[in-house]
Amino acid sequence: MASSYLHFFFFFVALLLSEVGGNRVGDSGKYPLVVSTWPFVEAVRAAWTAADHGLSAVDAVVEGCSACEELQCDGTVGPGGSPDENGETTIDALVMDGVTMEVGAVAAMKYVKDGIRAARLVMQHTQHTLLVGEPASAFAISMGLPGPMNLSSPESINKWTKWKENLCQPNFRKNVLSVDGCGPYHPKDTTNTCAQANPAGTTESSTSRVGLHSHDTIAMAVIDKMGFIAVGTSTNGATFKIPGRVGDGPIAGSSAYADDDVGACGATGDGDVMMRFLPCYQVVESMRRGMEPKLAAEDAILRIARKYPDFVGAVFAVNKEGMHAGACHGWTFQYSVRSMEMDEVEIFTVQPSTVSMFI
Repeated sequence: MASSYLHFFFFFVALLLSEVGGNRVGDSGKYPLVVSTWPFVEAVRAAWTAADHGLSAVDAVVEGCSACEELQCDGTVGPGGSPDENGETTIDALVMDGVTMEVGAVAAMKYVKDGIRAARLVMQHTQHTLLVGEPASAFAISMGLPGPMNLSSPESINKWTKWKENLCQPNFRKNVLSVDGCGPYHPKDTTNTCAQANPAGTTESSTSRVGLHSHDTIAMAVIDKMGFIAVGTSTNGATFKIPGRVGDGPIAGSSAYADDDVGACGATGDGDVMMRFLPCYQVVESMRRGMEPKLAAEDAILRIARKYPDFVGAVFAVNKEGMHAGACHGWTFQYSVRSMEMDEVEIFTVQPSTVSMFI
């Protein structure tokens, strides 16, 4: 209820200011605008349709990410993908309102397939930001989402079975010993670790051991007809992750961030590394200080690459004027856009170690 009053207040203020300036925001014809990681075209279409019909940025983000969950985009969003060490699929999701700065998120959520809608319920019906694990599932079900249900699929179980047959390799463990490779695990002596440290001060990321597409995320930004901004994310996390692991997906400032005064950012890649740098918060704050999206995105990626030269990741940046750009490291990145100037969703490609900018 409080959230509804806040939206009404900000809507009224924006309307008043636009009238004083002689230009109704909603009549400008510049928005809506939808930007998303990867060629998740159907998700962008769903968000665009919602925003074009007058829904708020938050509602449009939820519709877009929900479409990706239903489609199980790349097997890394929604149910039926990315099994953990126990063969289970869990969901991480986030939604953030760039007007009120409210955030709702769920992490390591079992038994409920609708991650982004659960995150929205956290925003709407609690004073918290993040709920985790089975209590998050219980909350979502109590608020009316379907469940409990098995989030595994024949494909995810088959992937997990083959991984077990390969003695649970590759995995995310380090500095441990195991009889057969699959645990139980025990710490090994790391007395001489300091003597083996990289003199350059860089660190190996997990991506090279697990694979480039073991942890893709949909991160989406929407600017609605009124010019208000929201972001959302959804992912089933890293494949073969240690149970209980939470990546960057539900962490505001890491996987996504929005500020109505500035713009928004979405991220994808090696979340365990990226969340240590809060790249999307960095992008938005850089744009606040006057950087164009191109430079802000590149700067955020380079900050990570200096410490983790082999990390794989990408961000997109969009400012409140609608200028957008992407930057990546370790892979070729694509992001999808639909704007008023486009008849259909367009896909932009960014090469590693380069930045691409479009208006």
